Amino acid sequence: MERLFHRHRVSDALRGAVIALGNFDGFHRGHQAVVGRAVRHAADEKRPVIVATFDPHPVRHFHPHVPPFRLTSLDQRERLFAEAGADAMMVFEFGDELANTTAGDFIEDILLDRFGVAGVVTGNDFIFGKGREGDVVMLAEQAQRHGFFTEIAAPVTDGEEIVSSSRIRDALKEGDCETATHLLTRPFTIEGIVEHGAKNGRALGYPTANLRLGAYIRPRYGIYAVRGRLPGGRTVDGAANLGIRPSFDPPEELLEPYFFDFSGDLYGQPIEVELVSYLRGEEKFDDLDALKAQMAKDCEEAERRLTRHRL
Repeated sequence: MERLFHRHRVSDALRGAVIALGNFDGFHRGHQAVVGRAVRHAADEKRPVIVATFDPHPVRHFHPHVPPFRLTSLDQRERLFAEAGADAMMVFEFGDELANTTAGDFIEDILLDRFGVAGVVTGNDFIFGKGREGDVVMLAEQAQRHGFFTEIAAPVTDGEEIVSSSRIRDALKEGDCETATHLLTRPFTIEGIVEHGAKNGRALGYPTANLRLGAYIRPRYGIYAVRGRLPGGRTVDGAANLGIRPSFDPPEELLEPYFFDFSGDLYGQPIEVELVSYLRGEEKFDDLDALKAQMAKDCEEAERRLTRHRL
């Protein structure tokens, strides 16, 4: 799986590709449908497949002070695109250059000259070019003029509602992991490097692996049933606090999973933590004994939920 960047011409081996155009943050059911169509076109015509994504997100460029909202890191998207059948991921590095690129130049200079695309598949809400002047109608018109094909994938619905990243973000902010999982087709997952912390969990008998949330959206603060994916591929169950740990000073925003039946050293290593089910909100306890008693109950409930979600 190659990682490409939009400023560079693609190699001869990838020219003539079918490209799936979008942001694809989260890579939910709707995104998967767009990429699936691109993969099928490419297979029929024996062409490579490139999946595009924007990093940073265009919203971050135009509104740099908005709260973090990402559903997936760039590394996570690369793995998901590869699993979906892509040969390469194209990263559009969104800054002043792209923001000031006209829709016509986006098609002629980037898609055709730098990439040499044979076809483009995108969703019906794809907008591009300076001032958001380009849309799927313009894309189809230019495709006919320049001799590449386009397909506009229909929205994917869940009942009467369209599957969207916004719905997933709203669900996570409510602590509704089950809805987020259904729309994503997998649990929302935070990836990061395990850091040293204050070792409060170790002192309580529940050693945790501390992760920064970085650019990820902030799900509802509280206690979660989680699954960890560790280096080497091992999967472990656990319970995690996501939030500011109100029983300890100073407040510090972290994801702190405690993994059942695990005693190894994870410091400095990358792990992924899946949020499987929300248990309760954060609380401030009067003493450590009360906190330990609640943590025992949380772990018991987390094990019950994780068992249920395996069935």
